[in-house]
Amino acid sequence: MEPGSVSSTIIQMTELVLPQHTNQLGNLLGGQLMHWIDICAAMSGYKLNGKVCVTASVDKIDFHAPIHLGDVVSLIASVNRVFSSSMEIGVRVLAESYKEGRRVHSNSAYLTFVCIDDSGNPIKSRQVFPETEIESIRFEEALSRRQKRIEKREK
Repeated sequence: MEPGSVSSTIIQMTELVLPQHTNQLGNLLGGQLMHWIDICAAMSGYKLNGKVCVTASVDKIDFHAPIHLGDVVSLIASVNRVFSSSMEIGVRVLAESYKEGRRVHSNSAYLTFVCIDDSGNPIKSRQVFPETEIESIRFEEALSRRQKRIEKREK
């Protein structure tokens, strides 16, 4: 399989925060955002491989700012790096209020996905190659995060 560029794995998803997505304070529920992040990341893996990719783990989701009722949420995912049987996918979340004229980087997340065949067995993923400086930085940082995940699992 020929490698694909990191940019060829970019998925952008847009959601409107509606009342059923919020808590009592009118802020987006963390679980709802996690659901959207997971879907966006899965589509990025699928775009690279043309096969279903499933969540193996979520490193962490950083919450930088609340997302409010009526905000437009943009999720941007891309495959940062592919390893032997897994891939790291990063998702950046932006919240925008058209009413207030503000746009903030509200969240970042790193997830590990595995590509599977029609029987649900893990299969090898296509590799990715970075083309820009920021993609190269994310590519290198993904290896460091993977090593930390492995060390944590071994403890």
